[in-house]
Amino acid sequence: MSNEESRNSLADQAAAWVPPWQRPTPPRQTGDDSPRQEDLGTETPPEGPEVSKIQQDADAAAEAEPAPTAGEGAAGRVPKKHPAARRRVVPEPAPELDDAELRGALEAILLVVDEPVAEATLAEVLEQPPARVGAMLDQIAAGYTASGYGFELRRAAGGWRLYTRPEYAGYVERFVLEGQSVRLTQAALETLAVVAYKQPVTRSRISAIRGVNCDGVIRTLVTRGLVEECGSEPESGAFLYRTTTLFLEKLGLNTVDELPPLAPFLPDDVEELSDATR
Repeated sequence: MSNEESRNSLADQAAAWVPPWQRPTPPRQTGDDSPRQEDLGTETPPEGPEVSKIQQDADAAAEAEPAPTAGEGAAGRVPKKHPAARRRVVPEPAPELDDAELRGALEAILLVVDEPVAEATLAEVLEQPPARVGAMLDQIAAGYTASGYGFELRRAAGGWRLYTRPEYAGYVERFVLEGQSVRLTQAALETLAVVAYKQPVTRSRISAIRGVNCDGVIRTLVTRGLVEECGSEPESGAFLYRTTTLFLEKLGLNTVDELPPLAPFLPDDVEELSDATR
């Protein structure tokens, strides 16, 4: 056979070749118990030119793949860790309090406070709208007044606090002052009254009204937190004094505008005394 005939014969054989997985399965003969290839769950490896092409691609991919580093075991490389998706933390809604629970919570807080507490602070603690807290405080105060309790809920110094009613002040005073001395002297009370009604006022003006030097009394009132400095007088440069929020708290007032009028307590010749002190 010549070379030309040999090449034609090989080409014909390659063209007529059918892969094993495409060949029809011959029928099973009776009595043949040998397992078939498809029953074993594996496929017969392909042969021929397709096998060579697949093997070449696999070898090229293996050569292009970088070798494992020293920290990687024989089992394979450590997979890259993808950053975890950030979870958005949604705050839980504040528990909804009914009117009875809100009223009880406010009363419990007001019983333990030692100074007036603002509506905004109460609303923040209870996690409720300030408008609802303010309305409930007004309702509580009106209920105490209507029921005739011996105490009342009152606005004072920009906040809310429980106070005894004025009509029972004599009994409270008798209980508090039983066996105790008055905290402020008469001179301190007079000086504090001058500051309350004339504020802001200088020490020299206070001394002129009282007729005595009041430097020591002013220092006592400042130390006790009832009076504080509030700048200086433009003409003389002297310090000005005014009452503090503690003063309002002790008297149960919200502002100094609620002080009782002074005219009924002044003598008839007040104008003559005022001219004499100038």
